[in-house]
Order: sequence, then structure tokens, then C-alpha cells
Amino acid sequence: MNEALKQSILAQFAPRLSALGFASIDRFAAAPAGHHPANLCKDAQSVIVMGITVPRGMLRSPDYHLYAMHRAYHTVYRHLDELSLELSNFIENQGDFMAVQVPSYAPMTFHGVEPWGLLSLKHAAVAAGLGAFGRSGQMYHPRHGSRLRLAAVVTDAALPPDPVNDSLPCPPRCNACQKACPSQAFQEGQFQKMTCLQHTIKHAIYPIALKDPSGLKHIERIINTAGHDYWLACNECMRACPLNRPGKEK
Repeated sequence: MNEALKQSILAQFAPRLSALGFASIDRFAAAPAGHHPANLCKDAQSVIVMGITVPRGMLRSPDYHLYAMHRAYHTVYRHLDELSLELSNFIENQGDFMAVQVPSYAPMTFHGVEPWGLLSLKHAAVAAGLGAFGRSGQMYHPRHGSRLRLAAVVTDAALPPDPVNDSLPCPPRCNACQKACPSQAFQEGQFQKMTCLQHTIKHAIYPIALKDPSGLKHIERIINTAGHDYWLACNECMRACPLNRPGKEK
């Protein structure tokens, strides 16, 4: 294990991030086919996951919380992509290593019409010790709740992993997110990803470009090239969640 490289990464990048964690490759044994870290980086040994928060104030904005969320998300996505590229180059400059950035948002791959990240960043975040899954299907950080946006780097450098704590972060018997969900994305307590996405993610080009079979045939290309700066039509689960309230930051 290369402890010295890990410490160099922490020194250079941790001060610019809200969260930074390290996972070993063995923690991804259950990754779906085509979405394992080894599909991104040859001889992958480690996954480094980074997160930056979006402001808590946007969730309490009286009139413009979705406007603030839109700009915060898309600004953070770009910043994370820049940092993950910088980290990849930093690792390769430290020796005979390879590193590949994992996009914070796009490009994605598609299973039918369902979008998948090249690597599941929320699963990677749990594997890297940044937090645990809650009842909403989101990853919750112990201080920042679900406000972290994520990116990652996969590398063939063997870096010491951080400890994992995957215990349920939600308060006992709390189902505030399920009660607040206007799309009824929770069926028998299980989060339905596509129900949420169809309600929440809007873009001016989608109704035009994806209205017929010829458009749907190229859904991956359309969304990966024209889908940036999509509109977020809902954040009610985040607004309702007690883990996103001010006391968590203290």
C-alpha cells in the first residue's frame, strides 16, 4: 500500500473538498457488469471519491430554491470534473501509475432508457467511507446529509482504504422523504429511480429530440451532448430530510 501517495493526495486536495475518501478494489466485487472500476482503469486497485456540498441555504429559500439548486448542481459538477482531472494527472506524475476520472454527471451509459453512471458514485462513496445509504436511496454523509455532489478517480495505485460505516443514517422510524415525495417514487418502501427521474429531470431539448423512435435510438448520444444544465423540478426529499438541517453542520 502506498501510504505516502495517499498522504500527498490528502494534502493537495482535501482542503479544497467537503469530503474525500479511499476505497480498495475488493469493495466493488458486487458491481454490475460493465460498471466495475476495472472497466475504467486497467489493473485498477483503488477508487478515490471526492465530494463538494451544495449550500444548505438553497433548501430554505422561500421562493427560488429550485433556481438556486439548478445553478449550484451544475456549477459543482463542472468543478468536480476539473478536480478529478487534476487528481488523475497528479497521481500519474507521482510515479508509474495510471488514473482515470469518473464523471460527476455525464457522459452516462444507458440500459434501455435508464441512465447509469460509468461507475455508481453513491456506491463508491459508501465503499470509500464517506457515508451510508438512507431510506431515500441517496447517500448520506454524517455532516452534510445528502448535499454532497460526487466525482471519483480510479487508479492502479494501491492506496490504503478508509474504514466503512454503512449503518442506516436515518433517524428511527423517519419517513419524511417518502411523505414529501410528490411523484410517489417509493413503492412499498422501495425507492423507484425512474419514477423520480421522470418527475424531476427536465430539459427543453428532450421533448423534441426524444419524441419518436429515431430519437430514442440515440438517447445516449442526445443526453450526453445536449443534456447538460437540465432543469431540476423537485427537491422535496432533500428539503424534508432532518439530516440536511443546520444542526448537522455543528
